[in-house]
Amino acid sequence: MDHVEIARELVRSRFPEARAAFLAGSVLTHRRTLTSDLDIVVLLAGPPAPFRESLAYEGWPVELFVQTEADWRLFAERETAARRSPLLAMCAEGMVLIDTDGLGAALQAESRARMAAGPPPASATELEDRRYAITDSLDDLRGCADPRERTYIVADLLQRASELALLVGGHWLGGGKWLSRRLAAAEPELHSRLTAGAAAAISNTPEGNGDFVEAVEEVLELAGGPRWAGYSRG
Repeated sequence: MDHVEIARELVRSRFPEARAAFLAGSVLTHRRTLTSDLDIVVLLAGPPAPFRESLAYEGWPVELFVQTEADWRLFAERETAARRSPLLAMCAEGMVLIDTDGLGAALQAESRARMAAGPPPASATELEDRRYAITDSLDDLRGCADPRERTYIVADLLQRASELALLVGGHWLGGGKWLSRRLAAAEPELHSRLTAGAAAAISNTPEGNGDFVEAVEEVLELAGGPRWAGYSRG
């Protein structure tokens, strides 16, 4: 049995009363690897939802996200406010495994519309806070002589700069590999320069911090420039 049928069999055997279910994640794409798992969103009418569970099934690692429709909407609103919604992405980009009453099709259409509309914009205050944090960390990097400390500073700056670039462009955020994928899709050239620069800065290659600092400074300029002197919060 292939991964789709295995996922469908798991839902039918464990949740025979499911209203809808989605299979999502890298397993459905060219990014599938030997460690890819089956991400499955299941919609029930009531308890035992909501819960999340990790398990192994037919040799596959599985992540279950079990919810009612009301739970789904609460999670979607909470994640949208944070500008990072794995739930909407899973339902928008995933495959409908089961749809007994039309809920699966409806939630997929809604998820696709909401993902296409983009996240709520960042406030001026949030952007200023992020500019300040990056400006401060850049100063730390410029003065850092400890290669171990530099590794942590560069990693922190890579994440902060990537998130700021996405926010300025009105794009969804992501965590871990999804932060990289979101930026690569939105700003491929900037993504390449940030990641290559970060690797060079951490490795202490002849280019040193220069290329990375330049790329981070470019992101700062997109958001309004460096922010440090005069910054104040109550």
